[in-house]
Amino acid sequence: QRTETLLDPARRCLLPSLVPSRGKKRYFVPPAVGLKSRTQGQQEAGARAAGLVMQQQYMERAINIACTAGVFDPYIPPEGDARLSTLSREGLKQRTEQLKQSAASQLAVRKIKEHDPDFNTKDFPARAQQIFIEAHDSLTNFNKEKLHSLVTERCYPEMVRGNRYKTLRWSFLESLEPPRVVHMRCPDMVSKGNLYGQVTLRMHSRQTLAIYDRFGRLMLGSESDPRDVLEYLVFERHLVSPYSRWRLHAKIVPAWAPPKEPIVKTVMIPGPQLKPWEEFDNLNYEVPRPKQVQWHK
Repeated sequence: QRTETLLDPARRCLLPSLVPSRGKKRYFVPPAVGLKSRTQGQQEAGARAAGLVMQQQYMERAINIACTAGVFDPYIPPEGDARLSTLSREGLKQRTEQLKQSAASQLAVRKIKEHDPDFNTKDFPARAQQIFIEAHDSLTNFNKEKLHSLVTERCYPEMVRGNRYKTLRWSFLESLEPPRVVHMRCPDMVSKGNLYGQVTLRMHSRQTLAIYDRFGRLMLGSESDPRDVLEYLVFERHLVSPYSRWRLHAKIVPAWAPPKEPIVKTVMIPGPQLKPWEEFDNLNYEVPRPKQVQWHK
């Protein structure tokens, strides 16, 4: 039949088809001789001779010129936020320091008004307080686009750090005292004419804050317990840029401020090892308490 198929062109002959396939290379590639003893310069010279271009690595870090990296000459709040008597030594020292800071603030106001003619120390506190409220509302609602427009690139990671898998409930109730400007500076960065305006605002208000974890359990604060909060907020603007705006930059925490309340965390307590036919409700299991340990100094 095969012979007839070959002689008869009318019949089709199914010829075998060959598919080329490439397997894994099994041969051993020996390392270059004397590679360990060659220095980095010799290796680069050998690579250039072979026609290979080695990319140069730069140890540099990108910076953002839309805002500064910190607070220039930060405001130091007086202890207890009260004015001492000028008859005492501490009161006289406090009054002298206030005069020095007010003189530097007046020079900063002139520079700020040169680039922002609408700036006024009487109208700015109300506008800054509204920025503060909108920024915290955007934080609780996880509105990242609006939050970026209200806070600087330095303040944003500090506000959102640690808020993943948590629920925030924050509200601004009222102002106990009208906000006022206490400190102003106009530093420059990179070049002499690249000016930034920093204004420190004192704000005494009543707020509520409650933080819940991912299980819905309260970690910090209370929604029904308002607290009186005294804050020193720093607002910044890139004065040279025509598209800049005043944004929340930092918060100054005085050294005499009381410590923060501890956060109540949810911890899993290991239970007994149950067998397949046992149920936990049927067992009279008591949660083991940690043993009391006497610490010695």
